[in-house]
Amino acid sequence: MLFRYYKQLGDKALSQVPDDDQLFWTPSIESNCIAVIVQHLHGNMKSRWTDFLTTDGEKDWRNREQEFELYLDARAELLDLWEEGWTCLFSALESIRPEDHDQLVYIRNKGHTIDEAVHRQLAHYAYHVGQLVFLSRLLAGQEWKSLSIPKGASKAYNEQAFQGGKRKEHFTEEFKEEWQMNHVT
Repeated sequence: MLFRYYKQLGDKALSQVPDDDQLFWTPSIESNCIAVIVQHLHGNMKSRWTDFLTTDGEKDWRNREQEFELYLDARAELLDLWEEGWTCLFSALESIRPEDHDQLVYIRNKGHTIDEAVHRQLAHYAYHVGQLVFLSRLLAGQEWKSLSIPKGASKAYNEQAFQGGKRKEHFTEEFKEEWQMNHVT
């Protein structure tokens, strides 16, 4: 569910970039624009999650260096890559069976348990989604709609959170309910 949570953060951040041209803006020459971050995430996801259980996660067809050279020029292309990468990831995760968990998977010839490989990628994607959120926030300016607890709202949020008493609940429960409502089959 955490992968879906981070995808949703990225979806909501990307949707708040007001002008398509801003997806290609960089704050400095050493920085990456949103489009390049999406290109990189796409390349990484396709490489890591295609044939996840049977081939090395660094595919010989991947051109990582090209991921950092801007080749996209439209929001629609960017969103297509974004969706394609996440679809590859979710398909691979859904294909894992309980009996697979003892097997090693490889990334650049280094063996990982499935849990280690999943955690490695979760941290990597959270890092880049954070970059997308930051850049989107800069670009949206005062029109930004918070993806978390808005500034100045912590006290009210905490008062509500503490009303229900102690309970076992993951921080993504609200997201999970929203996601399930939007993806009923």
